[in-house]
Amino acid sequence: MTAPPVTKPVLRVLAGGRESTPPIWLMRQAGRYLPEYRALREQAAGFLDLCFDPKRAAEITLQPIRRFEFDAAIMFSDILVVPHALGQRVTFVEGEGPRLDALTDPSAFGRLRGEIDHKALEPVYETIARVKGELPPAVTLLGFCGAPWTLATYMIAGCGTVDQFPARQFAYQYPDAFAKLIDVLIEASASYLHRQFAAGVDAVQIFDTWAGILPADEFERWCIAPVARIVEKVRRHIADAKIIGFPRGAGTELGRYLDAVAVDAIGLDWTVELGFARTEIQPRRPIQGNLDPLALLVGGAALDRSIDAIVAAFSPGPFIFNLGHGVLPDTPLRHVERLIARVRGVSLPD
Repeated sequence: MTAPPVTKPVLRVLAGGRESTPPIWLMRQAGRYLPEYRALREQAAGFLDLCFDPKRAAEITLQPIRRFEFDAAIMFSDILVVPHALGQRVTFVEGEGPRLDALTDPSAFGRLRGEIDHKALEPVYETIARVKGELPPAVTLLGFCGAPWTLATYMIAGCGTVDQFPARQFAYQYPDAFAKLIDVLIEASASYLHRQFAAGVDAVQIFDTWAGILPADEFERWCIAPVARIVEKVRRHIADAKIIGFPRGAGTELGRYLDAVAVDAIGLDWTVELGFARTEIQPRRPIQGNLDPLALLVGGAALDRSIDAIVAAFSPGPFIFNLGHGVLPDTPLRHVERLIARVRGVSLPD
């Protein structure tokens, strides 16, 4: 028997195919720029409560699909549910972001579990099952996790920082202890992604938001090698698992990343030059990206120029249109509508 054709445009691209109209999804497409999200957020006691409420999390995941008809839905959750499931206290302060009990020295690692607690993450898996049952057939369902380095930056510092100084200092000062933390996060992340696939996602993305902050040798050790191991471990269980890598800020190190990490596609941030990506990256992997979220916020001619340049550069090959990072909270809805119409070649009503 021959396998049925893949009917989801995003999955066709991840398999190396080219779509005449690039499929679209946006990082942080389910979030604060949507009034329907803000209405649900007001009902929740806290952000993590919302992530662990399958009914509401599923609804939030579906909101941008109903409004914009994106080609992929990404489950509503947060990368820091993994430290939470390893026993680290995680909270979110409104207007300030995440707060964790900082791991300031190696002795603090004793507070962590040796392996991930999947019972703590059951609401996430239930969210996936709920969304799967409601998505249109052509829409891909994406799961995700944070890469070990990016998770470690929050776990060490106890919050987000501009230059990731605490984690970088810790890695230099206590390299063996830091390597053990990374090992725990590799195992936890691979197991978490495996469970997401089992729950029903079609593909996953690994977010390494702070990859670009490291020098070359540390990038190899803490970003490339750990993500390569996660991909390998996931594929031990699911040989054809579709995985997108997003090493934000990697720049010219993207080639080295692709040499070692067997992802199916590579997400580009907005700083990656289009010609470089077209000639050096796209022949090796499908590309996802890379509109500057600020251009989407501003709109108008700047947005149109940016969209047209990206589509012209990448449409000849396998390509998913996305942002170079997440939708900014103050982004007007009409700008998102304009983006979708321009990529799809559809005229907006006056």
